[in-house]
Amino acid sequence: MKDAIIFMKFFTAVIEKCRDTGLYVGYVPGLSGAHSQGKSLDELNDNLKEVIEMLLEEGEPKFETQFVGTQNVMVM
Repeated sequence: MKDAIIFMKFFTAVIEKCRDTGLYVGYVPGLSGAHSQGKSLDELNDNLKEVIEMLLEEGEPKFETQFVGTQNVMVM
C-alpha cells in the first residue's frame, strides 16, 4: 500500500477582539463566508478551520480579493 500524500493549505486570517463581547473575531480576506468568532484564540482557530473546510468541500475557493498585508499609518 502506498503512502497517501496530503497537501496542506494555508490561509491568512485577520483577527480582532470585540470590545462589546470580548470575543475574538476572525476572517480570511477575500474568501466570502470565511469568518467566525471564539472566546479564545484557540477556539477561533478551530472555528475558522471548520468554516474553511466546509467552503473547500464546494471546490477550490475563488478569492474576491488578494491579501497584501498590513500597513502602519502615522498621523499628527
